[in-house]
Parts: sequence; C-alpha cells; structure tokens
Amino acid sequence: MTTRNKLFTRFAKKAAHFTGTPMCFIIALAILLVWAASGPIFKFNDTWQLVINTGTTIITFLMVFLIQNTQNRDTEAMQIKLDELLRANRTASNKLLDLEELEESEMDELRKHYEMLAERSRNKPTAKRRS
Repeated sequence: MTTRNKLFTRFAKKAAHFTGTPMCFIIALAILLVWAASGPIFKFNDTWQLVINTGTTIITFLMVFLIQNTQNRDTEAMQIKLDELLRANRTASNKLLDLEELEESEMDELRKHYEMLAERSRNKPTAKRRS
C-alpha cells in the first residue's frame, strides 16, 4: 500500500469513527441551531439559505466516499474471515470460498440447493434442532 493510500485509509477510518459519535451529532446540531438562530439577523434571505444548503451538500458528498471506503474495507475483511472459517471447517463446502465471484444464476442454484437442505432438515422428525 502506498503512503498516500495509507494516509487516506487512516483519515477515512478516523473520520468515519468520529462522525458516528454522539459528539459529532451534538456539533452538527449546534451548527444547525446557530444557523437557524441567525435567520432573523439575515432576514432569512437567499444567502442565509445558501450557506446551509452548500455546507450540507459538500459534507454529504464527501461523506459518501468516506463511508464507502470504510464499508469496502469492512466487507473485504469479513469476506476473508469467512473464507478462512469455511476453509478450516472440514464439513464445509470449499466451493463456497469464492461465492462472491459467481454469476447470479450460479448463486441462485446454490441458494436453491441450500434452501432444499434447510427444508429437509426442518421436516426430519428425529433430527435434533439447535436453538
């Protein structure tokens, strides 16, 4: 990983973590309250409205990329962990290791297969059920 990517990853992690905290919510709420309270001072003019519209648009636009970056990393890490669990479990099917690479029709076939297994398991009168 390049230094630039490492810096962005660190920044994205910290920003995503901070934006999910109560403190960030309180800060955002305070900004909105100050903006709303300043309305009478600026006579609720177009510039007053433009300030909040522009600010929220820019923040939302940038947050989409930060959240997507964090989501991609989390999904990839989870997929690797699941692959390792499947690989380590002797009774698991190794054909599931690259499930995310299959075509949709192949995934539909596998889903039907596992739905059939689940149905069989439910209908077995002597099978012990796990809670």
